[in-house]
Amino acid sequence: PEAALPSAAPVTATAPRNRRRTALLAATAVAVVLAATALVPHLMSGDDNGGDRKQEAGSVTSTGGHGTPSSSASAKSTSSPSASASPSGSASPSGSATAKSGASASTGARSGGAADAAAAVPLTVTTRPYAWESPCGQTYLVDRDAAKVPPPPTEQDAPGWVSALGAVSAGSQYLELTVQGTGQDTVVLQSLNVRVVDSGTPPAWNVYEMGYIGVGCGGGVPTHSFSLGLDSVRPAVTPESGQTGLPYKVSENDPEVLYITAAAASHDVRWYLELAWSSGTRKGVLRIDDQGKPFRTSGMGGRPQYGYSLDTSEWVPHQAD
Repeated sequence: PEAALPSAAPVTATAPRNRRRTALLAATAVAVVLAATALVPHLMSGDDNGGDRKQEAGSVTSTGGHGTPSSSASAKSTSSPSASASPSGSASPSGSATAKSGASASTGARSGGAADAAAAVPLTVTTRPYAWESPCGQTYLVDRDAAKVPPPPTEQDAPGWVSALGAVSAGSQYLELTVQGTGQDTVVLQSLNVRVVDSGTPPAWNVYEMGYIGVGCGGGVPTHSFSLGLDSVRPAVTPESGQTGLPYKVSENDPEVLYITAAAASHDVRWYLELAWSSGTRKGVLRIDDQGKPFRTSGMGGRPQYGYSLDTSEWVPHQAD
């Protein structure tokens, strides 16, 4: 009998399976390669994100707290609107926004803390720019006819009277400065200097004296009195004759009151003061002005002068004695 030939069916069945297995393995290998290829930039971007997280964490730290990456991202996104609202109206780069936010946040984080206390000015100055040495010695330039000017105010009402009329201290201005420390530490008042903002010709307005005609006035020279000549090329605060000048010492329980007579004869001067101070290792300069505006003192030579008559209850032409 003829020998039986091996059946080809198993070979035929095995070959496709092998091919499918080979194709499957090849596809798996391609998928692994593709996955690895995609993973490389992901890992690289992961490093960048790590750098961003460090930067964001730094921003959060500057506000006084540590948070998760999500909170850091929130802090970064929160800072973006404030950064875009720049004075120029243009948005800043994200890096600039973060730095700007960090600086602002650091300031906010110090509020109420030891760093804020260390940086704070350890003294206050209460200013009375329209104090009167004596009623007869205080006059104002007003751009109004005598019939439209109200009677002289009392000293405590002088600021409102001046503001309502747009009046300017004429001839001289008498300032009262109360300087007081904000704590027990001693603060040394080193110097008091003048800054002239503008100097020009006195306005051609009428002059009104605060004293009443026929009523005498008197006054003395209090301790810590200074004079200031605003017509000088370099105005300087000078102690009155026989008085001692700065430095002085102040604290919360030991304030000082300084009296300054600023005189102007031929100029209309806008000016302010700078008080240099020190306390231990801290020091600084404090600006003293009229609620954010420069003081204004003007000469009044040749201007019509008026005094208030109690007999007729009106302003009448008057020449100062």
